[in-house]
Order: sequence, then C-alpha cells, then structure tokens
Amino acid sequence: MGKTNYIVDADIKGFFENVSHEWTNKFIGVRVVDPNIKKLINKFLKAGVKKAGNIEPSEAGTPQGGVISPLLANVYLHYALDLWFEKAVKPRLRGEASLVRYADDFVCCFQYKEDANRFYAALKKRLTKFGLEIAENKSKIIEFGRFAMGNRQAKGLGKPETFDYLGFTHYCSRTRNGKYTVKWKTSKKKFKAKIKAFAMWIKGVRNLENIRNIFETAKAKLQGHYNYYGVTDNYRMIANYYNKVIRLIFKWLNRRSQRKSFNWEKF
Repeated sequence: MGKTNYIVDADIKGFFENVSHEWTNKFIGVRVVDPNIKKLINKFLKAGVKKAGNIEPSEAGTPQGGVISPLLANVYLHYALDLWFEKAVKPRLRGEASLVRYADDFVCCFQYKEDANRFYAALKKRLTKFGLEIAENKSKIIEFGRFAMGNRQAKGLGKPETFDYLGFTHYCSRTRNGKYTVKWKTSKKKFKAKIKAFAMWIKGVRNLENIRNIFETAKAKLQGHYNYYGVTDNYRMIANYYNKVIRLIFKWLNRRSQRKSFNWEKF
C-alpha cells in the first residue's frame, strides 16, 4: 500500500442473502470432486429459512448464522473477485493496485484515480454476473494516502475522507515527528452497536444474576473489546467505551429494586 493514493471502499448489498446457489456449486466443484461432499453442501444451501414457525425454501443465499456460510463466502469471492482482480484487473492498470478482503468486506487501493474509476465501473458489471450488486449508498472512491492531505488542502477541500473496515475507521494523520501515517479508531457504527448490545445484556441479567457474576461477565466483555480494538492511537475510543459501560452498569444495577442499590461513591 506504499503507493496508495485512492481507495475504493465497496459494500456488497445483501451478500449472504443473494449468493447464487448455481455459482456456489460451480466454484465448489473446481476443487471438490467427492459427490457426497457436494450433496451435503447443497443441502446446507437449500435448508430454508424459518419465518413465523414455517420453513420457507431458499432459492438463493447461504444459511443465516450457518457454520458453513463464512467458508462458502470465501470460496465464492475467491473466484468471483480475488482471482479476477489479480488475473484480469491488475494487468490492465496503469499503476500499482491491491485488494484486501475479509469475508464479504473488502477495500481496493490504487495509485491512480483513473484506475480506481475504471475498476469501480468494472466491479459493478462483475458482481452482476454472479447475482450480486454494490450498495451504492455505502460505496465510494476517496483520495487517501501520503499526498492526500496536501492535495486536498491546496484545493480547499479540508481533511482527507476516511473509510471503515473491520470495525475501524482508517484516517490519514501524522506522527509526532510530522511523518505521514495511517491511524485507526473504533468506527462510530460499531461503537454504537457495541454499547447497544451491552445495554441490552445488562438490562436482561440485572435481576437474574448476582452482582459478583455480573461484574465478572462485564469484565470479560471489556477485555474482549480491548483485545480487538486496543490498537495504537485508539485510546480515546477505548476509554469512552469503558466509561459508557460503567455508567450502564451503575444505571441498571440501581434498577434492581425500587430503592437505589448504590450511590456513585459506593459503586
């Protein structure tokens, strides 16, 4: 990513719901010859979805929450996207380019803007071929990299745009010595989702568990958050998460009965 100047931040619309069963079976068949394995995978795909107590057949997509879904996603996009990018896209570009993908979440880095524009247009057609489409409102091409800050400042455009990937907001910045660097912080969307999930949990268990168990579980949840989001330059968002979690625990433990269980000092 040393020569990255532009980022294509693309989002596939409803990937797991729209994966083509026909293409999935074709991709699986490239490497798997055992008919029993193929039959088993096909059963997973056609397992159906339970709605209001009734099973509805699956004509497309992978089972929601199914253990095989992430594996099938990787197989599907390996052939539909990864190999295409390496074999067909990169040789036709003017400058350097790279693709970084995790499951159905990916970003593409380009040295030149015209390459980024050409790829974005080609990507739409490529995904359509395999029964997929780009979520236009969540996808964009942004100027990003070593020269983005200076270029945008000269044009009066302000700071470079940011992009979210795997729960982090990536943004252009500088070190204490003034050198360019990419920094990360917890994305606002993920932060809100994590706070909401914690609030639902503490609200649900406050009258079911004793306080010691609640604090032990809360401690484990905080540690898990630190383990993932505890990267360089993300201290402010980590501290913000901790403070909000503590306030949520204080709030809901004080609603275990009509009388308050704690004042702030005791808590």
